[in-house]
Amino acid sequence: MSRNHLRFEKFNEIDWQTKRVNQILNKVVNPVKVEQDTLYKQIGIRSHGKGIFHKELVSGKEIGNKRIFWLEKNLFIVNIVFAWERAVARTTENETGLVASHRFPMYRPIEKEADLDYLLHFFLTKRGNQLLELASPGGAGRNKTLGQKEFEKLAFSIPSLSEQQKIAAYLSSIDQNISLLTEKKKELSRYKKGMMQKLFAQQIRFKDENGNDFTDWEEKRLSEISKFRRGSFPQPYGLAKWYDDKNGFPFVQVYDVGDDFKLKKETKRKISYLATKLSVFVPTGTILVTIQGSIGRIAITNIDCYVDRTLLIITSLAENLEVNYYKYCLFLLFEIEKHKAPGGTIKTITKEVLSDFTIPFPSLPEQIKIADFLSAIDESIDKVNEQIKQTQGFKKAMLQQMFV
Repeated sequence: MSRNHLRFEKFNEIDWQTKRVNQILNKVVNPVKVEQDTLYKQIGIRSHGKGIFHKELVSGKEIGNKRIFWLEKNLFIVNIVFAWERAVARTTENETGLVASHRFPMYRPIEKEADLDYLLHFFLTKRGNQLLELASPGGAGRNKTLGQKEFEKLAFSIPSLSEQQKIAAYLSSIDQNISLLTEKKKELSRYKKGMMQKLFAQQIRFKDENGNDFTDWEEKRLSEISKFRRGSFPQPYGLAKWYDDKNGFPFVQVYDVGDDFKLKKETKRKISYLATKLSVFVPTGTILVTIQGSIGRIAITNIDCYVDRTLLIITSLAENLEVNYYKYCLFLLFEIEKHKAPGGTIKTITKEVLSDFTIPFPSLPEQIKIADFLSAIDESIDKVNEQIKQTQGFKKAMLQQMFV
């Protein structure tokens, strides 16, 4: 093993050994004797290490002659169809009474040879993924199926069991920290959503600087307090002359609008000077709303850009309307209205329909207080989100340094 890799000090003098998969894992085969009238709950395995999920109950009659196997606890399990996408997982103490297709071979670590959590971390690294791809001959996509015999012959360097357990425990502690931060973010998001509903329903009201009540709220149609238009783009989409991803101008599509009221760091596409003549320019600080596909995502632009026809551009606001208050009103409005939008898989809300939507309209000072309150929660969510990204980045760096 290269000395350039990070190791725990007490293991520095113990060399890693090259071993085949079949020297550290034993295949587990526990077939189900399928009964037609019995209901079975099958599992699936998500790609990129996202774990096991449970499918709907299926009857033995529906299973027919297909081979299925009982899950056992504490096994390494692979989805042979998507192994090359890191579709690997481990069964836990709770995976009982479940079944898996023959497409999900299961393995038990050989005693004193391998630690289950270490192996899972390993096969999610770049090196582990390369091995899964090596054992998955064939074309791209679904044709690239893991060969189980090829998988079991794969060889790679592996530390002693004690060092495996130390590495696994260290990485698991990072995972636990990520989980705690993720749950904290969810809690803040739930709190924000609950407070928004109470604030806009006037169940909670702010006081003015003298402790007095603000004036009563009104209801205003969007067309009364704002002007808006759709973006645009030359047709047909996809012509090379419309794009210049190296030196072109930022072009905002639905994809580029995040779920945090911001645009993503860089737009997916940049457009050519020629295309700008047939698109819509938007300056920094403009509210955009997605009105097709993923309806109701909102961002305030942090760059000058051009905007696609699948977004609505708020071109002006009434003088007594605070921009961030309006942003939050639109968000809550779309949370309700987007489920009513006409259309099939791609749903659209038209400019004409939007014109008649109404929002609660308090005085400007109360709008500012509401917007500041909700913005403070968003800042807390952003901080936690940044902690998650930093911790994930730290884990990625550790994986690169700890595995051969």
